Amino acid sequence: MKRKNKAIWIIVVLFWAALAGGAWWALRHRTEPSNPGEATAKVGRRDLASSVLATGAVKPQVGAEVRVGARISGKVERLYVNIGDVVKKGQTIAELEKADLEARVSQRNAELQVAQAKRAALQTLRPKEIEKAEADVAQWQATLTLNRKELTRQEELLKQDFTSQQARDRAQEQLSVSEARLAAVQKALELARTSYDEDLKQLAAEVERTKAALADAQVQLSYATITAPISGVIGSVSTQEGETVAAGLNAPTFVTIEDLGRLQVDTFVDEVDIGKVVPGQKAVFTVDAFPSREFTGKVVAIYPKAVIQENVVNYDVVVEITDKYDGLLRPDMTASVTIFQETHENMLTVPAKAVKRERGKNVVHVVVNGKVEPREIKVGWKDSQWIEILSGLDEGQTVLVNAELPQTTNREVRP
Repeated sequence: MKRKNKAIWIIVVLFWAALAGGAWWALRHRTEPSNPGEATAKVGRRDLASSVLATGAVKPQVGAEVRVGARISGKVERLYVNIGDVVKKGQTIAELEKADLEARVSQRNAELQVAQAKRAALQTLRPKEIEKAEADVAQWQATLTLNRKELTRQEELLKQDFTSQQARDRAQEQLSVSEARLAAVQKALELARTSYDEDLKQLAAEVERTKAALADAQVQLSYATITAPISGVIGSVSTQEGETVAAGLNAPTFVTIEDLGRLQVDTFVDEVDIGKVVPGQKAVFTVDAFPSREFTGKVVAIYPKAVIQENVVNYDVVVEITDKYDGLLRPDMTASVTIFQETHENMLTVPAKAVKRERGKNVVHVVVNGKVEPREIKVGWKDSQWIEILSGLDEGQTVLVNAELPQTTNREVRP
């Protein structure tokens, strides 16, 4: 009987002890958060230094990657480069067969020599013909003058009956003949001069035409020798010796040359952050090949057209590399980019975790007199931990930052 009573008392004591412990636990967890430092925060002023994180790739700058091809059709006789070779601007990369092109150059050169010979002959012979015509004109002018004087003398003698009418008529006939001959040689002289000028112009044009044809043939011949337009490294070779290439609207590509000293980073920034990015901002990036090394750069351009990938709108931001990378970087390396924005000083801020979206509005839960009240706010700049408050809160107020707390109006929170 005593043992039975003792067991009952032990059960009763344990029951009340468990009840008291449960009440104590419930009361403690009801009246204060488990970590007050994480659950609430004061609205205060801080300096915000925000940044934008994005992923991109190392790419050649505009003009730093050139696809070299042929402008004429033909068989590839020699290919002097291979992948990875370093070439200088103007260095010969390949040669096409050129026998027919060289023959055309020889033909055009011969045509030019013929035209030049004709012009030289004209310039030598035609002036002599003009000189002879000028001499004929002078001769008949002298003859005409003499015949005029003879006619005058015969007329005077006829008046004095010292000559006959027949002699006077003969003098008149000689004068008329000399006038006709003078007119004829004058016409011949004018024609010789005019034809000389015209023939000289025609032969000069012929010489220029043959010069142009020769220059065109030489240019066509030069197309058979393919040279490097820039200095760089051979990135790809798509044509081999012995192959025949056909040049059409698009020149067939022989090799691709990349200037590894002119690289940039094309990074894709989300449309949410693109409004914060402007040219001139500093940027740093790392690549998977050298994860412990940071390369510096600056934003130089933002492409106006968006790039949509899996329904996500991004914008291509070009970052110029300002570090010396000395062959460490190569095209298409993946880059993790951080773009730094300007520092905003003395901004009214709350923890970013304290701001929630409710029905399309930004809301924080403010602790007022031990109770929680939701309040709509307007936000501004944001960094990784803090967000700027433009309106809706005052400095010194207390807000909840625990994202798991229920959003209940007038919820009581004890200090």
